[in-house]
Formats: sequence, structure tokens, C-alpha cells
Amino acid sequence: MKIIVIVDDSAANLKIYSKLAEAVDSEVRVQAFHNPLQAIAWLELNDPDLVITDYKMPSMSGAEFTRRIRALPGCADVPVVVVTAYTDRGFRIEALEAGATDFLLSPIDHAEFQPRVRNLLRLRCHQRLDRKRAQALEHELQVSEHLRDQILRDSRGQLAQVIDTVPAMIGATDLQGRSIFINAYQIQVLGERCRRQTDERDALVLALGEPQPSFEEQIRDQSGMARMFFTTKTPLRAVDGATIGVLTTSIDITDRKRSEELLVFQAKHDPLTSLPNRYYLNHWLAQEIDAEQAAKRPFALYYIDLDRFKYVNDGLGHHFGDHLLQAVSRRLQDATRPGDVVARLGGDEFAILQLGVNSFAEAQPFAERLNGLLLEPFIIEGREVTTSASIGVTIYPRDGATAQELLQNADLAMYRVKARGRNGTASFTHDMLLQAREALRVRSLLGGALSRDEFVLHYQPQIDLRSGNVVGAEALIRWRQGDAELLGPHAFLQIAEESGIMRPIDEWVLREACRQAKHWFDTLAQPLRISVNLSAHTFRDPHLSGLVLHVLRETGLPPELLDLELTEQVLLDQGQVTSREVATLHAHGVRLSIDDFGTGHSSMARLSSLHIDTLKIDRSFVSNLGDRNNMAIVRAVVSLGQALNVEVLAEGVETCDQLEWVREAGCDLVQGFFTGRPMEAWQLEGCLQPENKAGLRSANEDQELCRSACPR
Repeated sequence: MKIIVIVDDSAANLKIYSKLAEAVDSEVRVQAFHNPLQAIAWLELNDPDLVITDYKMPSMSGAEFTRRIRALPGCADVPVVVVTAYTDRGFRIEALEAGATDFLLSPIDHAEFQPRVRNLLRLRCHQRLDRKRAQALEHELQVSEHLRDQILRDSRGQLAQVIDTVPAMIGATDLQGRSIFINAYQIQVLGERCRRQTDERDALVLALGEPQPSFEEQIRDQSGMARMFFTTKTPLRAVDGATIGVLTTSIDITDRKRSEELLVFQAKHDPLTSLPNRYYLNHWLAQEIDAEQAAKRPFALYYIDLDRFKYVNDGLGHHFGDHLLQAVSRRLQDATRPGDVVARLGGDEFAILQLGVNSFAEAQPFAERLNGLLLEPFIIEGREVTTSASIGVTIYPRDGATAQELLQNADLAMYRVKARGRNGTASFTHDMLLQAREALRVRSLLGGALSRDEFVLHYQPQIDLRSGNVVGAEALIRWRQGDAELLGPHAFLQIAEESGIMRPIDEWVLREACRQAKHWFDTLAQPLRISVNLSAHTFRDPHLSGLVLHVLRETGLPPELLDLELTEQVLLDQGQVTSREVATLHAHGVRLSIDDFGTGHSSMARLSSLHIDTLKIDRSFVSNLGDRNNMAIVRAVVSLGQALNVEVLAEGVETCDQLEWVREAGCDLVQGFFTGRPMEAWQLEGCLQPENKAGLRSANEDQELCRSACPR
């Protein structure tokens, strides 16, 4: 049984740390205390394997608690881990001076907690083993010493036999430092002619007549191999108790030291790539930042994240992904200078610390070279794999005064590259921090927006260019925070996706849009199709068809009046589950449209095999029809729609000329600010009343009527 004592005045922390500790090993038993004084009273009577304590507690600090533990019998070498949110060097030094073994930063990184605890438990196991061996040896020596007088009287040969059975180097020297005897084990290790040299410790033993503290020393054996020994020097006494020499005993601890070195290496390095890990990188950063003023050097920190690495893991397997990460680590190491630090932060994230870099202008060429190197194909198990990287850069001291700030800001810069389309480099700027704080504020408010009924839908009319009638409307979500102005989807949908709350938002939009469409179906002379955008996450849900059909039954909306819009990327990523769900919806009459068509890389074979009803030409092509390439793309999409027998809708029509051009190009439907801005349901109903209804028979004939009837 391995006993871990956890001390924290927070009940929540005690519960979390206890669960994490118990998950380390089935033999772990946790003893938890809210009060450090109760823990000390328990420790006076028990022998734990590891102590984990919070630094800041009401009755005493983690440093004082550690000092009190070290004073207890049997607790001098128990590993003690101090958990602290403080990054100040003074707190670490105080805890170290009190006897702390290691630190963990709060909040606890679960992935870091368990290997650290596991390593310290192994270290404690080795300590116990060494203690038992030393006690056993001490006992044997005491027995030997007890029997020495009798053995000396009987036979020196018998004494030699006893000493030769001990698996440790044992030798004695007289008052002049001359060897009196050595045992067989020492001869086996050092050779028969080798005699160990005396030193100042021998002189102290002779001068004081007392044993000296044990110490570790490196000794080369007769083969030349370096081995570590745990050595003790005690007085060699005559029958009358007088000191007549020095008895030296050395236990071989080479295997234990190698195990300790391995544990230390594992604590500081990533097991997959053998690169320094996040903990060790933080150590290096803190070392540079805490250096004396004269020794301080500016440096650049590069935060590197592989783009779309998840696709490698999902498509080829994690084993393949691991080989790619190892190949990336080698390529990064080959690209750096001596003295640079390459670390793996976790997952597909790496970092490079490069000293002597004063500005982003100096760092940018190296970052761009890294982008180029990572674009070059990797050969993994005979297969060619390509990837790219998004790189964020911070410069010390300009972009942060602590390791945490530099890493956080480099991470923000890296995500700026992701937002711009990946495969690039960005330097940290303070507006990124402001945007991150704003995103955090939005994320905190977004969680309760549904329960507070803060979302509303606006509807943008879709016009049939042949009849001029409004035949449909696209439901567009808006967010009103209290009395503030409405926020468009660009201000919060990406944050909602990152926060994992898109599914309930999608479900609300779907239900509200279908409810409104059913109301129009019941009250208007001509039914309107309602178009609903669902997130990629919801489209990949294996229960998508069940959700949609349930909402249709609940609201009573005919399925043919619901048009679900998906992007080209969802189309490309579509697996068997999504294909099955889409086919089920089509079989029940639900329409499907591809939104922003032309911006992705849709396969024609894929298009022809799907049940698509409408292609929506992206507004970027419509807004710049003066570009001959855009005009050619619009005509090509129209031809494709005609070939596939599907409708083609032009998005983003904002001028009379654009309207006339897309009509002449052969588009079936149109949507945009020129024909109607997104509006509330009652406003759209007003546009559809007979006295306000505007047909679009030509671009010049009805544009003013449309403008006056429908708000934009």
C-alpha cells in the first residue's frame, strides 16, 4: 500500500487531488486533511510515501508545514510537493529551503500531475529500499562488531569470512592511513592491488572519534566503469574502546542513481520525442528571466502548432501521428542553432526558445524558414505526408515579463495565424490580448444567453427572379445582451463553437425558424421556404435526422418547406454517418443547399451523388463582378446547377447592376441587401402584404418599390 497525504484547506481541491492521486496506482491510499496541524499529528504516528500540500493555508504556509514535517522522526526524506499559484522566485526558494522536493503550479495540469506523482512514488520506493539495505548492513556490522572480540580471540580468519559475506566494499586503515584489511567484495570491484586513498574525512574520524555523515562518491572499478557508492566512515576501535583506525563501508548504488536520473529525465522531457517538456521549458524561461541584470539577454519564443494534425490521427491512426510528431521534432532540432531550446508542449504543439533575438524583424526570417521546412513532405512508413504550421512569436522583454505571459501571448499570436487561414507567422500585439479578454467576456455571457432568451432571428427574403415573388427566407441569428444593440453571428458563433455549445443554439434556431415558417404557412397566401444554417458539429451528429424530424413534427411544418444549408467543407468531410443522416432527411422531403459555393473544393462526383436542391453562389463572387474570373465562375456554377437540375441562388446582391447581371447569367434566385436586408418576422410579413408586395420583373422596373416596401 502506498500512502499519499494531501493537505489543502479547499474541499474542492482535496477532492480533485485525491481522485487524481488514486488514479495513479491501484495500491494508492489517500489520507486527506483540511488542517495542516491535524496532518502533522497524523504524520507523527505514520510513515507516508508522498505529501502534497497547498502553499497558502490559513493556519500556516506550505513552507512552514514542510519545515515541521522534516523535523518529525522518519520524515526527513519523505517527498513533499508544494502546490502554488505563485510564480515568484522567492516563494519557491522559501519552500525549497524548508525541504520541499518539487512544485506543481495551480491550477493543476492533470496530464502533468499523474506522471509527477508516479515518479515521486518510485523515488520513495528506492529510498525505502536503500534504507532497508543500509539498516541490514548496519545490523550485520553491529553483529560483526559484537562478535569481533570473540572472533579475534578465536580466529582472524573467521572474522574475514564474515566480512567477506557482506555485499559492500569494507576496508580499514590504521592511524597512519595504512590498509589493515579489505574484504573480498572490494577486491572484486577494485582489484587486489588497489587501495583506496584516505582523505580529510578519515582525519576527522580519527580526531573526533565519531562517525562522519554518509556521502555519495563516484569510483571507477577495475574495468574502468564509473560506479556510484554510498560511503560511511566510522572509528575502528580496540578492545578498550580506543580509536585505532578508520572503518570504511561503501554500498553500490549505481542502479538506484540511474533510476533516479531516468525519473528526473522523464519528469523534464516528453516521452515520445525526448524533447524538453512544458515544465522544463518554463524552467529555462524562468532561468533567463531571473538572471542577474548584467547577464539578461533578449530572446524570441516561437509557439508552433501543426495545422489539421487531427486529420492525420483520424485518417491514418495515432501510431502514424506519433511518427509524424517525432519527424517534426527532428526537423525542428536540425533547424536550430546550438544553445536554442526545442520543446514539445503537448499534442501537436512545439516551442523554440532562441536567445539573442531583439525584435520580430530579427525573428521573422527564422519563423518563415520553419514554415517552409514544415511544408516539405514527410515520409512516414513509406507514405508521403504533408502538413503545415501556424507560428506565434513573442519577444522578451517586450511581450511579457514572465514565462506564463510569454507563452500565453505567443499562443494568442499563433491563433491569429489560425484565424487568417493557417500556415503562417504572426507577432504578438496587445490588441490580441484585448480581443482574447473580449472573447472570454463573450464566452461567459454566451453560456446563459439561451436561458435568458437573448437570441432572436431575423429573416432575409429570397426572391425568385422569374416571378419576382418572395419564395423563401433565410433565418439569421442575432444576440441582444440586455439593452445593447444586436450582435451579428460573426461576433459570437465561433466562440460558441469553441465552447461546445453550438448544439443547443442550433436546436433553438431550428425550432424557432420552423415555428415561424409554420405560422407563415397558416397565414400567408403563398407558403415560404425557410433556410436554416446548422454548424458543422451538428451536421456530423449521428442523431441529426432524428432531431430535425422531431422539430418538424413538433411545429407541424411540412418538410418540403425546410431548407438546411451546409458548407462545402462539411460536404468534403462527410463520412458514412453524415451521408446516412442526409439521405434520411432527403427521403422525408427536407431540402438541402450548399452555402458559400465556390469557396471550397467540392468534388463533382460528390455533388452528383448527393441530394442537393440549391447551390448558393458566395457573395465574394457577386460583389466583384468587374473581375472576369468571378464572372466566369458565376456562369460556371449556373451551368453546373442546370446540369445537376438544381436551383442556383446568388448571395450578396447589393446593387441594381449586380441584380441585372445575375439574372442575365441565369440564376434562379437572389438574396442580398438590394432586395431586402435581414429583418424581423413582422417586417417581412408587412412586405408580403398585397398592398406592399413588389415583384422583380426587371432590375429597373421595381427596385424603388422593393426598397420602399422592405427595410434594408
